[in-house]
Amino acid sequence: MNQTRKPDQIIVVDDASTDKTFSILKTFGKKIKLVQMPQKGGNKSFVQQYGMRFITGDVFITVDADTILDKEFVAQVEKAFKNSHVAAFAGYVKSMKHNWLTACRELDYVIGQNIHKQAQGHLNYIYVIPGCAGAFRTNLFKRNISFDHDTLTEDLDFTYKLHKLGKKIVFERNAIVYTQDPSTLYSYVNQIRRWYSGGWQNLLKHKDLPFDRPQTALELSLVYLEGLLFASSLFLMPFINVHLYVTLFAVYFSTVVLFTLYAVRRSQRWDLLQAIVFMPFLIYVQAFIFLEQFVKEIVLRKKNLVWFHPERRAIA
Repeated sequence: MNQTRKPDQIIVVDDASTDKTFSILKTFGKKIKLVQMPQKGGNKSFVQQYGMRFITGDVFITVDADTILDKEFVAQVEKAFKNSHVAAFAGYVKSMKHNWLTACRELDYVIGQNIHKQAQGHLNYIYVIPGCAGAFRTNLFKRNISFDHDTLTEDLDFTYKLHKLGKKIVFERNAIVYTQDPSTLYSYVNQIRRWYSGGWQNLLKHKDLPFDRPQTALELSLVYLEGLLFASSLFLMPFINVHLYVTLFAVYFSTVVLFTLYAVRRSQRWDLLQAIVFMPFLIYVQAFIFLEQFVKEIVLRKKNLVWFHPERRAIA
């Protein structure tokens, strides 16, 4: 509601909440379109699919309930879609400041978006449109994308489908959203587990991606083949060559320090210095989960579709 370019329509889908969500939303009156699920969906893709039927605009934006939009977000989306070739839009995600875990996540976001995603934009191959900061052409989405409910990461599923169609996706660093990331290790692990599980599920589902495109081969190789090699090396290297392991770990730690200093300067957040201490530990956690989900989803084919609902904090 505080956007510089007012949205034509705001739709909130209440997924059978048992707290005061519905009564609070009703106080906004006609300013929002309040929709109640006829029965509990339990998964974001089911809820968004139900909400889609109420969209009247030619472009729609997806956000999460724990996401705050920068006041210029809608204006940035409108500007991007003036180009008729743009089919979808990826915004820039920032983590709300809370503790050492959210500091480490912000470091991931800074590196992932200012370096990796920026490079993906130049290659015309955005790997994933974030579910909390995405926008799509409505008719194109309804005709060609839709919801399958067969993976844990519907945003990655949408992105792969758009790439198959050869559609243009743009990334805009000035379209910022602030999201509430996990603040406990338990919630963090479960969120990472869902992301990695959904990643392997989508790779298996979209194995017919056009790998003849250099961008596709490069990006997916970096994410999955390099990911498997790196994760395996973390655990095997100490048993193969301790001296080499110590040397490589020192190089990696130095890289973390440099990236953290870059992130501090970029975000103007001194709390990110905590990442220097905790990031090496989280890298091992993430590497273990990456390998764990590879074994479950690819080797054993034990598909997990249980949506983990993380703990949420009150926002002042």
